[in-house]
This record gives sequence, structure tokens and C-alpha cells, in this order.
Amino acid sequence: MNIINKVTIRHLKENKRRSLVTVIGVIISVAMITAVATLGFSFLDLLIRQEIAQNGEWHVQYKDVSLNQLKEIEKDSDTKTVALSSTGYAALEESHNEYKPYLFFKNYNKIGMEQFPIKVSAGRLPQNEHEIAISEAIRSNAKVNYKIGDKLTVDIGERFHKLEGTTLAQKTPFQRDGDKVLEELKPTQTRELTIVGTITPPSWEPAWSPGYTVIGYVDETSFSKNQSVDANVVLTKVKGSLFDHAKTLAKKHGIKKVNFNSELLRYYGITNNDSLRMTLFSLSGIIMGVIIIGSVALIYNAFGISVSERARHLGMLSSVGATKKQKRNSVFFEGAVIGAISIPIGILAGLVGIGVTFVFINTFIHDALNVSEKLELVVTPASILIACGISILTIFISTYIPAQKASKISAIDAIRQTQDIKLSGKTVKTSKLVRKIFGLEAEIGLKNVKRNKKRYLATVFSLVISIVLFLSVSYFTDNLKKSLEMTQDELKYDIQLSGSELEKEELASFTKLDYVTKSTIMEVAQVETLIKTEDLPALLKKQIQENDAALEDGKYPYYVVLNGLDQESFNEYAESIGVSAGDFTRQDTPTAIVVDQISYQDPATGKFIESKSIESKVGSKIDLLALPPGDYEEEQPKREFVSTIEIGALTNQVPVGVHSASLGGVNLVVPETTIEQLGIDPKQVYSYVYLNSSDPMATQAAIEDMNNTSIHVYNVYQRRQQDEQMIMLMSVFTYGFITLISFISIANIFNTISTSISLRKREFAMLRSVGMTPKGFNKMIHYESIFYGVKALSYGLPLSVLIMFGIHRSLGNTFEYGFSLPWMNILFVIVVIFLIVGSAMLYSISKIRKENIIDGLKQENI
Repeated sequence: MNIINKVTIRHLKENKRRSLVTVIGVIISVAMITAVATLGFSFLDLLIRQEIAQNGEWHVQYKDVSLNQLKEIEKDSDTKTVALSSTGYAALEESHNEYKPYLFFKNYNKIGMEQFPIKVSAGRLPQNEHEIAISEAIRSNAKVNYKIGDKLTVDIGERFHKLEGTTLAQKTPFQRDGDKVLEELKPTQTRELTIVGTITPPSWEPAWSPGYTVIGYVDETSFSKNQSVDANVVLTKVKGSLFDHAKTLAKKHGIKKVNFNSELLRYYGITNNDSLRMTLFSLSGIIMGVIIIGSVALIYNAFGISVSERARHLGMLSSVGATKKQKRNSVFFEGAVIGAISIPIGILAGLVGIGVTFVFINTFIHDALNVSEKLELVVTPASILIACGISILTIFISTYIPAQKASKISAIDAIRQTQDIKLSGKTVKTSKLVRKIFGLEAEIGLKNVKRNKKRYLATVFSLVISIVLFLSVSYFTDNLKKSLEMTQDELKYDIQLSGSELEKEELASFTKLDYVTKSTIMEVAQVETLIKTEDLPALLKKQIQENDAALEDGKYPYYVVLNGLDQESFNEYAESIGVSAGDFTRQDTPTAIVVDQISYQDPATGKFIESKSIESKVGSKIDLLALPPGDYEEEQPKREFVSTIEIGALTNQVPVGVHSASLGGVNLVVPETTIEQLGIDPKQVYSYVYLNSSDPMATQAAIEDMNNTSIHVYNVYQRRQQDEQMIMLMSVFTYGFITLISFISIANIFNTISTSISLRKREFAMLRSVGMTPKGFNKMIHYESIFYGVKALSYGLPLSVLIMFGIHRSLGNTFEYGFSLPWMNILFVIVVIFLIVGSAMLYSISKIRKENIIDGLKQENI
């Protein structure tokens, strides 16, 4: 170790307080980077494990593969395991539920039964092709009481739509129109099977699916050349090239169809959607950039103040022959020493902090969200390397500028300490209005700010970074949650009942069942209208400019969904949007609430788009037209006028059971009596009941026990629960991120201001020595705080808006909605900045107020 480095270490030891402040600043920065990296890896790991627990583990699925094709898949270098599966339907003639008349066979090999979530409630899983395990729901919903050991003979085949001729999947409900069945079962094989166990209804089976799940066995050892199965592949390594690799493999060996587990792959950061990939990369870049800038700001301030304080020390080195390079390397060496101490401690602190946070979060997500998996602290080499790499980079950037400044300090200037403060009349000139309006203390405070610009700018820069960090991250998290909600259906109910031949008394009977906590009865009718071009949303206007053939007499045809709520539900809905329900029950003119905000996925681009459904005003009228017949031959069908309805209110809130319209459609919400008032053909009105229940499965069983064959039951509880879990998990992650950033920002501000105040001991001692009273001193500090806050906000808010706009543009690759500023967050930042600055300055002043004036005037180091 050379003499310069020895002197640097000795100086660090002698100035313990200043060295400790610098070390703490670096530790905070490293802990932030480590916590963010670990939080990201751990959260993605939770999502991966939760998805596997709910829907099984597979990355690529090769459909209908033969024995030879299967062997080629197994030999592929990217293949880790192959789970075989096949499906089929058989009639369940003894079913109580006419909308679930099938047994749905889901057959797996041994590996498949381990990779897919199958929970055995009694007995065991099948071990050969002649054994099955049935769902518990079959035993409770079939007339025959199936028991373990029973044998049954079934004809297994596929479902086909009679009109369209297409095969139907398990997620497609039973197809019927009243008493007319629109699908048929085409058997392909007959098998005799033995029941060896029962399973709980699997999570992948929607409540509205037409078949009860039966688990069968695929025996690869007896696989014939004429048989075909689905190969569900788990890859050795999940990487972006898997899409091209799987398609190439399929093409090479004649496999016709390949599916990808998009839900699971998304959590690995892998997607074949170019716009979504661009969104992920650009968002990651913006957020990582914000974090690096925040870290650099925190560490730079620490080293900048350190070099400013070491000016005399560096000048003395220069006076005894130290070169520019040696002085510069002295600062770099100091950074290396600080980094060697701080980085390990910072990484450990970040991991411990996140680990403790996970303990509290796990209790919340397990109890409130019914999530089976827990957040685990995932420490990967990548996360540690990222934390170390970014920390080293930020320390180097933070020390580079101070090192360059240190090399240029002359011996005389350094010893006299004149390099930081270079005064002129113009530099400290203030407006006469400042003294007239705010007093002498405010003028002195403003001159103090201007007198030492470097420390002033360091503090302002710290505040600006804090503002940008908070607003950028909060905007990012709010929009991330909004984007997630746009991809989810707004299923705010547990059970949907539908039927076109039900009387109101029958509908009301379902709302009085046990466990039902809330209910809505709705009558729905679809009509059309013609909208003037000036009332169309911007997206439709753009489409019309490209093709005006869709216009009829200069107007655009819209589909209109009339949603008639029962009076109690309508009253609640009207109150929630801030209007009076009584205004919509007038006898003279039918009046409706228009849902003027829509969210939909564009089938052409795959984008999720939020737009206005209609640009209209309260008081405008809409002419309702009956739907044209489906077999018309004219180019422009004649529409029969039904009635006119007035717009009584516009809202972006939808009531329970109403689904967002697409572009070119609009939802009207009215009381149920308005449907009759409009004169809609009763044959075109469909009835729905939406139920919320404390026990949805028990409620469904009670409905089925009523044995009403004209009612169709959709139990969407499980699906809605998964959507809510995802949104709540994302909220926990994002608000945890905001909290972390907020604490880091506050620590940054306190560190910068307290260190800056400590370096001004001599200045404050001088003011007290010439007679400034404690009251005047406090007043001066208050005005300085205001000047700092105003200056920081004048820079921080515009920069934050630019970054927020960049985030919005990045999300625009996949999600399209209007840009709006988070005014509440901005107001919160304005208030908090002044509170934090004032608190930090008062806290720092309180520590030096009682010091002796003489000692303060003599002070050189802290």
C-alpha cells in the first residue's frame, strides 16, 4: 500500500463521523438495490409456483403426437420431462344437471399425475388404463351413487357443434337454445373401467364446464402406432428461443399443432408477443434507470460532501508533492474502501429487510387471498451479481466527478478553503420584495442558499431525485395494476343464473337461498341505434376516415345493450355514481345511465384498449331500433323504430353482471320497469340473476337440487378468485415497492440535509455571534426550507411528468388508454417535501444549537 492510500485510510479513521455518514449512505443505496432485485425475483418465483399449483407445470404442448413423434420429442436436447395426456367425453345419463351431461376424461401418465394438481380425497389414482378416479361432484350430482370398486362401461369420444361442425373444449359450456340441443357426442371407443379413487374438483375445471372430471391413465409402454396423445413438455431451461425451437421441431417431425403455456411463461419473462416483450423491456429499463439514478444521487452526495470537507487535506498532500493522479486515485481508493465495507453489509441488510417483510406479507396473502403458496426469499447468483454490479457502478460514477475535482484543487486554494465559495455581488443578489414581504430572515436565508451553491445544488438534487423516484414508481405501479385489471374480466359475482322462460317470482326465489349475501336480478335486451359522427369516440372516427362505407345516412350503426336492474340494485348503483335513482323512473320519458367508458382487446393488434364508448352529453336522446332479421338479403336492412331514451347520466362504472362493450357498442343501465316502458319484444328479453355467496359451492348445490331444467348455472367463483388473487398480489408487490422507495427517499433527504447543516457550523456560529436571536434563526431556517422545496418541485415535477409519459408510452405497446396525471400523488409529494425538508433541517439544527460559538467558529472537520 502506497503512502497516499495509507494517509487516506488514516484520514477516514480520524474523521469517524463523516466516514460513518458516507458508509451509511452507501449501505442504504446497496440495500435498496438488493431489496428491489430480490423482491422482483421472489415475487416472480411466487407467481410461478402459484400458477403451477393451480394449473400444473408444462411449457410446451405438442398436440396429437404419434409414438415416433413422441420419441423425437423425448430425444430433444431442450426436453427435461414429458407428461402425456389425452382427453375425451362420455355421456353421464344419470346427471341431475342438464347443463353437465358428460364425464370428461383427463388421462395422464405417471409423470403427468405428478406435474398436474390432482388432489385425492379417497382411494388412489389409477395405475393402468383400466382404472379411473372420479370427481366428488359426480357422486353428489348423479342419480347413481358411484363407489370405489364399481365398474362402468362407457363410450368415449368428442363433442361437436351441430351447426358449425367444430370440436368443443371443456371450457365451452353445454350448447343449447331453450329445449334445442346444439351439440352431439361422437364416440370413438368403448372401454370398461374400474373406479379406484375420488378427487376434489380440479381448479382447471370451470364451474360452467359440461363435463365432470374423471382421471384416467395413459400407459406409454402399451402405446400403439395408431394412437395419439398430447405431449406436455417441461424444458431444461426456459429461454426466449423456445417458441422458434418448438415450432421448428414440430415442423421437422410433422406435428401439426403446438401450444405454449403463456400464463406460466409470462412469469419467466418469456413471451412470443412482440409488443408485450417491448413493454416489459422498456418498463424494466425505465425503472432500473430510476433506481440507478437514485442510488448515484445518494452515494454522490456522500462523496461530494466528503471531498468538499477533505479539500484542506488534499491541498496539504498537493503541497508536499502529490500529483493530480495521486489525488484523484486517493478519492477512488476511498470509494473502494467504503464499497468494500458497505456492499457486503448493504446486501445483507437488504436481504434481511426483505426477509422480515415477507414474514408479515405471507400472513396477509395466506389469510386474505387464500393463496396456497408463500413468498420465499429467493437469493440467486443473478440477483447478487446485479446488486454488486450496480452498486460498484454507482460508487464509481459517484466518485468520478469528486475525484476529478480533487485532482484540480491547488494547494493554496485548498488550504485557504476558497474553492467552494466564490462570492460576487451578482451571485448573492436578491429581490427587494423578498425582504419587504418575508423579512430580513428570509433574505439572509436566500443569500445563504446562493452563497454556497454546490451544497445547495447537492441538496436540491437529492430532493429532485426523491420526487422523481416516488412519482415515477407510484405511477408505474398504478398503471401496472390498471393494465392487469384491463386483462381481467370484471366478475364481481360468484354465480350467474340465466334463463329466458323464468317468471320474476322464480328468479326472486334464488335470491333467498342460504349463504346468499347479495343478489341482482337483471333483464337484458339488445337493440341498435345510429350515432352521429360527432358523437363517436376518436378511435371510431379514425376508422371511418379510412372507410366510410359503414355509415348509414351519415350515421354509424351501434349495438346497444339495455340492462334492466331490479329496483333495489338500481338504487344502489345510482347512489354509487352520485345520481338520484328517482330521476330514472319518470313516466313521461324513459331515462338511462350510459356507461361511456369501455375496455377491450383489439383482435387485430392484440392490444388492450381503453376508450370512450360514446361522446355525448346528459340530456341527449338515443333512438332505439329493433335488431334486423338474421336472414336479410338487402345491403342495408330496414330497422324498425322501437322508442327514444334520454341520457340521464354518464359514468365509467359498470354494475354487477354488465360486461364492457366493444368499440361500436354501448351499455345503457335502467330500472327493470323501463324495459317494459320501452316496449321491447318480451321474446328478446333475457333474464339473469347474479349472486354473491359466503359458500358458492353450497349455493350451487342448492340451486341444482331445485331441479329447474330451464335455468343455466355458471359458478364463476374460482375464476374470479384467481383474478382477485393476481390483482391483490400485484398490489402487495407494487405498494411494497412504493414504501421501500419512499423510505429510501426520506433517508436520502435526511442524510443530505443533516450532513450539509453539519458542514455549516461555522456559518451558523457567525450569525449567532453577531446577534441573531433563536426566533430569527428558526425563521431563517423555515424560509430556507421553503426555498429548497420550491426549487426542488420546480425541477422534480416536470422531470417526473416526462418519465411518467415515457412509462405510459412503454405500456402503449400493449395497453392503450389515455394519459392522465396522478394529481393526488403530486399533491401528496408537494406536502411531504416541505414537511421532510423542514423536519430534517430542524432536526439537524437542534443538534448544533447548543454548541459553543467559539468552537463553532474554529470548526473545520466533523
